[in-house]
Amino acid sequence: MKAAVLREVGKPLQIEDVQINKPGPHEVLIRTAAAGVCHSDLHFIEGSYPHPLPAVLGHESAGVVEAVGSEVRTVKPGDHVITCLSAFCGHCEFCLTGHMSLCVSPDTKRGPDDEPRLSSAKGPMLQYLNLSSFAEQMLIHEHACVAIRKDMPLDRAALIGCGVMTGVGAAMHTSNVRPGDTVAVIGCGGVGLAAVNGAAIAGASRIIAIDMAPGKANMAKSFGATDFICAADTDVVKEVIELTKGGVQHSFEAIGLSKTAEQAFNMLRRGGTANIIGMIPVGQTISLMGAAFLGEKRIQGSLMGSNRFPVDMPRLVDFYMSGKLHLDDMISRRIKLEDVNEAFVEMKTGAVARSVIVFDA
Repeated sequence: MKAAVLREVGKPLQIEDVQINKPGPHEVLIRTAAAGVCHSDLHFIEGSYPHPLPAVLGHESAGVVEAVGSEVRTVKPGDHVITCLSAFCGHCEFCLTGHMSLCVSPDTKRGPDDEPRLSSAKGPMLQYLNLSSFAEQMLIHEHACVAIRKDMPLDRAALIGCGVMTGVGAAMHTSNVRPGDTVAVIGCGGVGLAAVNGAAIAGASRIIAIDMAPGKANMAKSFGATDFICAADTDVVKEVIELTKGGVQHSFEAIGLSKTAEQAFNMLRRGGTANIIGMIPVGQTISLMGAAFLGEKRIQGSLMGSNRFPVDMPRLVDFYMSGKLHLDDMISRRIKLEDVNEAFVEMKTGAVARSVIVFDA
C-alpha cells in the first residue's frame, strides 16, 4: 500500500510502499477513506514532540472495515468506522473508572516478539499513535475504532476522529460547560472551532472566539461564537474581562503556546477553569500569578476531549446529521496523499481550517 512516511525530523514526508500485516485476534483491517491533516502531526514532523522513526504519520481518519480478527465483536467487514488514537484496553484502572482516553495499556499494541503491523523493504516501520492513517489501509486494535451510520460522509466523519472530538469533548466533558455559562476559545483552527461548536451545543450563553487572523471572525460565528476578538491588535485578556464584566467561566487554549495558555488562565472569573488543549512544545513552561488561585481558578489539560469515543462519536455523527455540528465549513481542501506536504505548508500560514486526504480522489 502507499503511505506517507516520516524518516527524518524536519524533512518532508515520503510516499512509499509499505507492507501491512493480517489482523490478529483483536485487530481490525480498515480501508482508509479519508484522513485529516492535523497540527499534531506537524509537531512530530518538526520535532517539538519525539517519536521513534521511521513512522507512517496520520491519526484523524475514517474508513471501511475489510477484515477482522477472530475475537473481534465490535465491528464487522463492511462497517463504516471512525478511528481514534486513544485506543483503550477496557480493563485497566483508567478504563474501569470511566477515563478511557487516559488508557496507556500495552494490550492495544503488538508485543516486541510479534510481527509488526507495518513493515518496509527498507527496514522496520513504526505505527504512529495507534493508527498511522496517512496510508491506504490501517491495521489497528478493535478498541481504536467505532462503527457509525453509513449515511454519514466519511470525509466529514474523519474530522470527528481527532480535532472535533478534542474540541467538542473539551467543552462538554473536560470542562463540563453548562447552559448559560460564558466561554472563551483562543485559536480558531479546527480544534478551536470544534470547541466553539461544542460550547454552543452545550448551551453556553456567550462564546468569545479569539484569533490573530481577522478573517476568521465570520467562520467562528458560523460555528456558534457570539463575539470575536482579533488578538493581533488588542489586549485579549483585558477585552474578555470587559466584555464579560469579570471574565469567563471556561477558557480553552487551542494553539499550544505558553503565552496563550497564560492568557487563558488570566481571563477567568473567580471559580473559572482554563483548559489547555494545544500541544505546548516539550520543555516550555508557563507562568501564573499565585494570588489568582485564591479565587479558586483552575488550569487543567484536556486529552482528546476526555472522550468515551465508542459512545461519543456516534452521537457527534447524529449531531452533524441533524445540523447541530458544523463540519462542512471546517474542510478547507480535499487533497490526494501525494499532496500532504503541501498541506502542512499551508497549515503554517493559518489560512486553512483543515485539509483532508481523500483516498479515492
